[in-house]
Amino acid sequence: MSARKHTALPKARTLIEALPWLTRHHGKTVVIKFGGNAMIDEELKRAFAQDVVFLRHAGLRPVVVHGGGPQISAQLDLLGLESEFKGGLRVTTPEAMNVVRMVLAGQVQRELVGLLNEHGPFAVGMTGEDAHLMTATKHYADIDGERVDIGRVGEITAIDTGAVQALLDDGRIPVISSIARSSDTEDEEHTASGASGVFNVNADTAAAALAAALGAETLMVLTDVEGLYEDWPNSDEVISRLTATQLEKLLPDLASGMVPKMQGCLHAVRNGVHTARVIDGRVQHSILLEIFTDEGIGTMVVPDTNAHTNEGES
Repeated sequence: MSARKHTALPKARTLIEALPWLTRHHGKTVVIKFGGNAMIDEELKRAFAQDVVFLRHAGLRPVVVHGGGPQISAQLDLLGLESEFKGGLRVTTPEAMNVVRMVLAGQVQRELVGLLNEHGPFAVGMTGEDAHLMTATKHYADIDGERVDIGRVGEITAIDTGAVQALLDDGRIPVISSIARSSDTEDEEHTASGASGVFNVNADTAAAALAAALGAETLMVLTDVEGLYEDWPNSDEVISRLTATQLEKLLPDLASGMVPKMQGCLHAVRNGVHTARVIDGRVQHSILLEIFTDEGIGTMVVPDTNAHTNEGES
């Protein structure tokens, strides 16, 4: 066999392995929460953009939701403003809210839109403020049973998917910053601060709420671990698949950083999303490995009603 055939055959096998998944996911909406190391490392950022454009060309309808914790902290430091967290959430003063908005919509989103659009006129950036996409009320942290004010942090109360649906129908890739408009008409705090009636929303929570509202096939959350560990730190065995009820039982014992991610997955599968997956964003092309290969990587959460289906059918 010639050397050329040797190199070509494995490529053909890889493409054929993807065929059932391409068929299954064609025309389906996939919401991807972009975060962690994938957001900082230049090579991982480019690989992420390639993956998302590949999904679009493969006939899927990808939607990207992003936060920007490290970038926000860096900008606050530059301005001499303190980064403080309570109950795993950033305490967001009106001054900090202006920075959050500027960094997410003006820096992180623009860079991601630029990377995606190196491959064609696909990405359109928006925030939860645009076209009333996300509406929120003030969220209070619960710390040891006590209600704590953490500033302009929001809890999503409504989602209007009209603008996102229109972009998807037009073949575009929406890139959404996790900022929401305030539903409080008497929101006095913003009038004095210039924070313009907006809230900082946890990006994991925002992605999950959007996936449910869009009736997405899949929610994918990029993180800096391989998935949900079975018995961390005693073992690095990753749980590859679990049901909503199994996940709910595990939630109280999870590390604080994983809680919003896994709560988001739980919310998604309990509200119509077929599968929710936490995958390792430190692995190049992890999105394609998860969606288009037999093995998959990371942890997949399925609704209880899907408990007996095969992984390939979910």
